[in-house]
Amino acid sequence: MEHTNQETRLMGIDYGEKRIGISLTDPLMTFAYPFTTLQNDKTLFKKLSDIIREKSIVKVILGLPSSKFKSSAAISELVKKLKSEIESSFKIDVVLWDEEYSSILAKAKVIESVSKKSKRKNKELIDQQSAAIILQEYLDSKK
Repeated sequence: MEHTNQETRLMGIDYGEKRIGISLTDPLMTFAYPFTTLQNDKTLFKKLSDIIREKSIVKVILGLPSSKFKSSAAISELVKKLKSEIESSFKIDVVLWDEEYSSILAKAKVIESVSKKSKRKNKELIDQQSAAIILQEYLDSKK
């Protein structure tokens, strides 16, 4: 079924070498919510393309690891590479956003909102929540 609702949204991405957390805004772009987790494999761009098209994404907010940590340098390069690949493939703006504490905040949110201890360990939930925090921080900075 073709998506006829043309309400645009922003997408947040929490990049990881194994998994990529995805969040979206509501159509009014006032709040961010966790959406899905994608495997960082050869199917990534097809899945990103589907979400960008189906959800009418007009801008991507991509989490950039803090430069304070030496271990972040390699990931930062991969994030910058992803930024240019998204921009050239989908012709949309990609904003790099400091994600320094997003994983810590995401773990706390998952613990707070998920009652089953076994489900709290689900790294996919944390990746999605991290992406939502990155996107929400961006939205809040625009108010």
